[in-house]
Amino acid sequence: MFDFTQEDLTKYLDDFIIPFAINLVMALVIYVVGKFVVKILVSTFKKVMAKSKYDEMLVSFLGNILNALLMIFVIIAALGQLGVDTTSFAAIIAAAGLAIGLSLQGSLQNFAAGVMLLVFRPFKKGDFIDAGGVAGSVVSIGVFSTIMSTPDNKEIIVPNGNIYGGNITNFSAKDTRRVDMKFGIGYGDDLLKAKKVLEEMVGADDRILAEPAPTVAVAELGDSSVNFVVRPWVNSGDYWGVMFDFTEAVKLRFDQEGISIPFPQMDVHVQKQD
Repeated sequence: MFDFTQEDLTKYLDDFIIPFAINLVMALVIYVVGKFVVKILVSTFKKVMAKSKYDEMLVSFLGNILNALLMIFVIIAALGQLGVDTTSFAAIIAAAGLAIGLSLQGSLQNFAAGVMLLVFRPFKKGDFIDAGGVAGSVVSIGVFSTIMSTPDNKEIIVPNGNIYGGNITNFSAKDTRRVDMKFGIGYGDDLLKAKKVLEEMVGADDRILAEPAPTVAVAELGDSSVNFVVRPWVNSGDYWGVMFDFTEAVKLRFDQEGISIPFPQMDVHVQKQD
């Protein structure tokens, strides 16, 4: 059996127990105070981001990441107070982070693209866009993927990397759009009359804006027809309505005015040989 004297016990307490107890208390204080400070910092960060009108999901996600990173520093500091070799601990964390990053390369790319989409906002919820090989209305923008609804009501989940890595066409970004339409008449029809009819129809549609001024002009002399371009400006919400209604109205009006809309045709001349 070990024979401890009073002097040995006192020395053990002075050299090991008391210093360890002090370090343990200090480590707990560092952890508790650090956790409190982290909470304040993260809360302040979220409030600043919210006032800057960043997306709520982005604010929450970045806040959670900041909280995790700061808590890692707090834990390392507390362990260091206990005498743990934090250099090795930090190296282990870095190695684990690298391994996770390599295994989740695709996901991290989508995450980075999602953050960029939420920060720079090339589109928002409800916009009709063409991106990532899909055209549809934006239902939601996540940090990894964007959900879109196609005109025939199909839901498509598109990875953010596909969207941010290519061209993005936002049809809802502007308040007004130009409707580009083309109509052909026969070479034997009255060109000036047809132009006047088109101009009257443009002026009679209340959805067509006066400014910028609409364009009605002869665009080309085609193989089978003289082709007009009609390019009125409308509010973005009226785009498809004006295009469909105006196209139908032109056919009906041309029929009333005796203006033909020719279809492609070919004259074949057969030469009879004796």
